[in-house]
Amino acid sequence: MKQIIDQIVNLLQQGITAIFKFVELVWQWSFGQMFEIFQSNWQALPVWKIAILAVVVIAIIYVLYKGFFQLWAAAEQIFKAFVELLMVLVSILPYVLIAGLIAAGGSYIIQHVNF
Repeated sequence: MKQIIDQIVNLLQQGITAIFKFVELVWQWSFGQMFEIFQSNWQALPVWKIAILAVVVIAIIYVLYKGFFQLWAAAEQIFKAFVELLMVLVSILPYVLIAGLIAAGGSYIIQHVNF
């Protein structure tokens, strides 16, 4: 049973690693393309190419703007989830303390009380 669980965990780790490598590849390629377009020689281009370049730059800024706010919303949700997790962990402390006291009392009775 332990071997099956280890294989499942290993498979999940490989899947997550593959996803992150793909995301990294997409980010590197995309930012490489963006840097390349911003390094264009604007003065040497004809007017119609400058107009296309301006439209492309505006589109890039708009898409990155939308992506930034989506990332910001996700970060907020992650922070809220983390705060909720901490609140739950703190709220169950009395139960854990009571369980520890019960265990300590039971252990004391088992080891020290004789009838």
